[in-house]
Amino acid sequence: MLKQEASTDRRNLASQTLVLILAGGRGSRLYELTDMRAKPAVYFGGSRRIIDFALSNCINSNLLKIGVITQYAAHSLLRHLQRGWSFLPYERNQYIDMLPARQQIDDKTWYRGTADAVYQNMEMMKSHYRPKYVVILAGDHIYKMNYNKMLEDHVDSGARCTVGCIEVPREQATEFGVMAVNEKLKVKAFVEKPSDPPAMPDKPNSSLASMGIYVFDADYLYEMLEQEVSNPDTSHDFGKDIIPKAVEQGVIYAHPFERSCEGRNTTGTIYWRDVGTIDSYWSAHMDLVSEKPQLDLYDESWPIHGRPQQTAPARFFYKKARAHTLDNSLIAGGCVITDAEISNSVLFGRVHVNEDSVIEQSVILPQVKIGRNCVIKRAVVDRHCEIPDGLQIGVDPEQDAKYFRISKNGIVLVCQKMLDKLAKEKASQTA
Repeated sequence: MLKQEASTDRRNLASQTLVLILAGGRGSRLYELTDMRAKPAVYFGGSRRIIDFALSNCINSNLLKIGVITQYAAHSLLRHLQRGWSFLPYERNQYIDMLPARQQIDDKTWYRGTADAVYQNMEMMKSHYRPKYVVILAGDHIYKMNYNKMLEDHVDSGARCTVGCIEVPREQATEFGVMAVNEKLKVKAFVEKPSDPPAMPDKPNSSLASMGIYVFDADYLYEMLEQEVSNPDTSHDFGKDIIPKAVEQGVIYAHPFERSCEGRNTTGTIYWRDVGTIDSYWSAHMDLVSEKPQLDLYDESWPIHGRPQQTAPARFFYKKARAHTLDNSLIAGGCVITDAEISNSVLFGRVHVNEDSVIEQSVILPQVKIGRNCVIKRAVVDRHCEIPDGLQIGVDPEQDAKYFRISKNGIVLVCQKMLDKLAKEKASQTA
């Protein structure tokens, strides 16, 4: 009888589950890239946005009841969701609902943390969505994961809460929240950025770091959130408040990402990236143009969907015979390249590059116009930038530092405000 009930429960898991994607963060370490958009709305991979990975994982996992919780600079993200992710049929009880921050009758605060963001939507969850299980995701990481496998592990273990964890070398685990687990993966302790990270039971050189992915029994989640909101010492955060209390109560298990990862490289290594800095963002794009990229954007068995756009094909026109024109790059639709050299770069849609310009190891976001005789090396250029004729970026670090942002590893971030400042200064010098 118990086996039959478990089997029935497994068959109905998807219909009983609500996914909440936390997409309200700014991503301040990306600096000007997130001045006008939340981190989940930042462009990635030539034709996608960061949030498309979490949403695609949901679709591919057959979890089709989704709420996206937004707050900071949400316009770009909401527009992307409306235009690219409105295809689920509500008449079949499938949806991607947008849940922007809003003041409640009895609460005049905005979202004060990840747990509070869920708490302020709790009454709607109870009265409208009525899930048995709640999957909570961050909307700002790059990875491929079958959430349904994690959900099944949650039910099979009898946990009230399950935390997605990634295996990391023990010496690197000092930068993460780390789970100490027993042989059955029951969490015995949770420590934030420990100096001496606990090792995995069967792997003394590895630790389990939290990915910020959670599965809760809905009734247990409501109970924990109700307790937390009346706690004067809370940070209103899952990692700092809710998870440690679940550990104390002995109801939480770990789910190793290894079990449900759908994105592996040619050697079988799992792929998960936080592209939260300029350097990590640039590096993840350079991986995409390598000979054997760690992330496969062309994998049709686990596709990453995005907003479909009707663009003309990329156009390459060369009036001059050249030995070197284009290599090892991703060029999106609508780009127009005229007598320019491009290598090891990612160009998003509708980028125009004019005569005798050179682009190397750079990420060019949509609708950028690059003039004649320009040089751009090891740079990230924001959307709608207009690079004037003859400008050199990534060639002279001292000159770049006067006008642009330079990352720790020497990557140059360029936005239109910086270019306007440069143009104004040059105009004043020639006046």
